[in-house]
Amino acid sequence: MGSQSKPLQVANDMVVSMAYVLQADNELVDMTQEGETLQFIQGYGSIIPGLEQGIAEMQTDETRAITVLAKDAYGEYDYELIDDIPISEFPNEIPIEPGLEMEMESVDGEMLYGKIISVGKSRVKINFNHPLAGRDLDFEITILDIRPATPAELEQGFVA
Repeated sequence: MGSQSKPLQVANDMVVSMAYVLQADNELVDMTQEGETLQFIQGYGSIIPGLEQGIAEMQTDETRAITVLAKDAYGEYDYELIDDIPISEFPNEIPIEPGLEMEMESVDGEMLYGKIISVGKSRVKINFNHPLAGRDLDFEITILDIRPATPAELEQGFVA
């Protein structure tokens, strides 16, 4: 039969499969569905930093409640990330209305998530903060599987 090696733990360069429930301010934000897992390589920044630190050394079938502070999740709310953009910069086919969420490319070529706050006569006010910015996140994590990443996965930085 197999060797009596100690159980695998979450560590850098390991492929982690986990299920989670995410709440913020006691409100359900997201969760894996039955039979669904989130898979990533630990240590590659695939998940928010506070969660990556929080699951370190967990073992398969372990469940843990982890609170990640806003600064270690999606950052503090930044009022400088609210911007006024001329309506003329929006394509005609976009229904410009408050609440509309969209991705836009910044001048640096970076993709930014934005949500329209208000629409004026000639300008649109958009909030580019992540929807969870400024919020502490409460996770319930269950580690479903841990395995060493393959050389190809390590090279590309994500699960094949």
